[in-house]
Amino acid sequence: MIKKPPRINLANLPTRIDYLSRLTKELDGPKIFIKRDDQTGSEVSGNKVRKLEYIVQEAIDQSCDYLITCGGIQSNHARATAAIAAKLGLGSFLVLKGHEEEALEGNYFLSKLLGAKFKLITGDDYQNKRMEIMKDIKTELEAKGYNPYIIPEGGSMGIGSFGYYTALEEIQKQEEHLGIKFDAIAISVGSGGTYSGLFLANRLLGRESAILGINVSSNAEYFKKQISNILEESFPYINSRVEYSNDDIKIIDGYVGLGYAESRNEELEFISYLAKLEGIVLDPVYTGKAMYGLVNEIKKGNMNEYKNILFIHTGGLFGVFPKSNLFT
Repeated sequence: MIKKPPRINLANLPTRIDYLSRLTKELDGPKIFIKRDDQTGSEVSGNKVRKLEYIVQEAIDQSCDYLITCGGIQSNHARATAAIAAKLGLGSFLVLKGHEEEALEGNYFLSKLLGAKFKLITGDDYQNKRMEIMKDIKTELEAKGYNPYIIPEGGSMGIGSFGYYTALEEIQKQEEHLGIKFDAIAISVGSGGTYSGLFLANRLLGRESAILGINVSSNAEYFKKQISNILEESFPYINSRVEYSNDDIKIIDGYVGLGYAESRNEELEFISYLAKLEGIVLDPVYTGKAMYGLVNEIKKGNMNEYKNILFIHTGGLFGVFPKSNLFT
């Protein structure tokens, strides 16, 4: 048993696990379960709060009083950061990919309501200069007497990965209670931090579950490198490491579709289908694409080696509303 870094308790945990009986019956394949990490809270809902429990504790331990982070205009992570900052009396500054004419709705609206300050930048600047821009903001805030802490995209950093190390410990306890062993755990992958935490815990807890990531942007090779970098950052926190190769990181490519936060009709139709079938709403950016990918892989027969698959619902409900006009 490793000694994990300290964390601040912010999320409503444990989150429940439900059996998707009707979806399982329709697919006639492995049993499909869902872990409701969309129910970790209201203002902080989703997977990001698990990472932020560790990240923000580190920031507080370093006497920081301002959180700087980045994301898309409808970033769940940015909204969760703004909510936590407000709750703890800290400042928040969000660098978002967007323009001044963006509709004030969804996560963007909530972040503003929660008191965050913003800098909107172009897609090119976000891709190539976001860390440089956040460092410039940090310098400006330091000149005003603040002590800021920079959080990378999605909270995907070594310390943040322990959020999903803890989540897998939680899942193990739930397995005992339910009398089930999940031989595969599937998640959407957008920045790599959730996957890295699950991967690390899976190894150090001596499990043999397959950790399956369905990427919602870029490609498998990019995320294998990204996840490897986050793993390497996490090892010094526990004075230990696990041996692995990038081939051990299982990313199911092919479901990015039109691109990050861009939706195809079949993805939106699937979200609508599952909402009616199981009473569960997925989001168009992350979980909708990932579950759509998982279901298609089951239909292709690529998941026949597994008996019980756990899909982690990482949240994103507030991101559905800005896309409501796309659903028919």
